[in-house]
Formats: sequence, C-alpha cells, structure tokens
Amino acid sequence: MSSILNSPAIQDAAVSITVPQYHLLGDAGAIDERTELIAGVIVRKLVKSPEHSWLVQQLAEWLRRVTPAGHVVRQEQPLTLASSEPEPDLAVVIGTPEDFRRAHPHTAELVIEVAISSEPLDREKAAIYAAAGVAQYWLVLPESGVVDAYADPAPGGYRTCQSARGDFSLSPLAHVAPVAVADLLAGKLA
Repeated sequence: MSSILNSPAIQDAAVSITVPQYHLLGDAGAIDERTELIAGVIVRKLVKSPEHSWLVQQLAEWLRRVTPAGHVVRQEQPLTLASSEPEPDLAVVIGTPEDFRRAHPHTAELVIEVAISSEPLDREKAAIYAAAGVAQYWLVLPESGVVDAYADPAPGGYRTCQSARGDFSLSPLAHVAPVAVADLLAGKLA
C-alpha cells in the first residue's frame, strides 16, 4: 500500500464511497470479491489461517445448535450498515433465511470476529457495529486466550467492554447457556 495514505493532507482529500457505490463497483467487477467496505473505505480482506477457519467453523456449528428459532446464523456474509458493508466471521440476526433473499441485514443480535492477524481492523469495527445497534460484539483473540465482549451499543461505540478469559463465561444471546472462554477457544462447545 502506498505511503501516500499516511499523509494527513491526503487523508483529508481522500473520497469515501457509499454502500450503493460499493455495490455498483462490485457488480461491474471493478473490485476484488475479497473486500469489505469499512467506514466508506474499500478494505482488502486478509487471508484466513487454518486456525482461524477451524475456530470460526466450531463457533458456527455451536451457534446453530443453540440459537433460538426466529434467528439466523450467518457465516462470512455481509451486513449492510450506514457507510459500511463488513462481512463478519459470524452474525446472529433476527429473521429467517428468506428475509435476506433480497437485502442483507442491517443489524445483528451478535457479531463475532476471530482476530488472528486482523485485530487492529476488527477493533475499529466495534464503533461501526455499535452505531448499527448490534447488541453484542465479540472480538475473539485466540493467541492471547481472550474474548473482548462488547455490549450496550450507543452511537459513539459500546458502553461496556469486558476482556474475558479462562473460566469466565459469556452468553451469546438471552436464554442461551453461557460458555467458558477457555472452552470456546478450544472448540469444546456443547
């Protein structure tokens, strides 16, 4: 990436794009499919490590088992937000699959990002998810054995963030049994 973007003057002059413009670029084949729109900026998605893929799959299977009716677990699928279209590793949204046949969800009950090489970007996404009313955002950090659990969204960000590890338990949704962080990271999910 060019160092020109490090210049404050260039940053101020850069033009962000809207979600509809991003869709037009995608439909025209002008941008790589492995991108996300984050705060009006097209960002290339990072390559996923085997550990990342394994943990996301374990979490997806667990969420599909415990998520109540009337919710959909989406894996690496877009959320269309005000100025962003991220593709979180996992999102639990209210509705049925048919509800999202013509449009992506605009919020979620839970978003999970597994950050092995993407932590700085995934931390930036917290404010975007909060502004969209995402009830909980879990930033899973396998290498440090931590899940940063954000809750209580507000326009400027989440009001609470709890760094959980070891035997500390988190519940992904109301009426779903909590899971210990150590078990979550080890893929030991009932």
